Amino acid sequence: MENIVLVNDIVTLRTMELTDIDAIFEAGNYNEIWTHLAITIQSREDAANFVKESLLNQSLGKEHSFVIIDNKTNRIIGGTKLKNLDHTHMRIELGYSWLSPSYWRSPINTNCKYLLMQYCFEVLHLNRVQIQADERNVRSRNAIARIGATQEGIFRDHMIRKDGTPRNTVIFSVIRPEWPIVKMHMEQLMNRRIEQPVS
Repeated sequence: MENIVLVNDIVTLRTMELTDIDAIFEAGNYNEIWTHLAITIQSREDAANFVKESLLNQSLGKEHSFVIIDNKTNRIIGGTKLKNLDHTHMRIELGYSWLSPSYWRSPINTNCKYLLMQYCFEVLHLNRVQIQADERNVRSRNAIARIGATQEGIFRDHMIRKDGTPRNTVIFSVIRPEWPIVKMHMEQLMNRRIEQPVS
């Protein structure tokens, strides 16, 4: 995937750039964002390492990293990724999504998921979009279920958390035959003023 820009009236997703480090640090310097993610951004160095690693993985074809921009302010307010694109089996994973806490319970998250899934199903013509969450992350699990994704199961001891404990991972997905209904459902959610927090 080359540079990508996905946009609607609320939010813009564009390919992450090296010049985004300071804005990502400003948006991500809140401990509560990183409770269930593999990294923590507490310094500009952390932000720089995050961006450089993301861009390296992108150059290797492992993922595609986006910054999330609030169209009202034109400021970076978070990030998200498409990972593990498999052309043979026509599937991809959507994840590593985060937002500044002031944007939790806003329309931003659903708009981001909508743009990404629309891109995956209608541009890339994939059959499956997978989303996963830490079993402990009830907020994310509820947010993923709320957009219409189906919970498929739990991978036990699937990962190791930052604190060294084993993590059970809850797997959700949307598949191509479901997309028209999920799309309509998400469009209804996006027309509401308040929604569940980011996943």
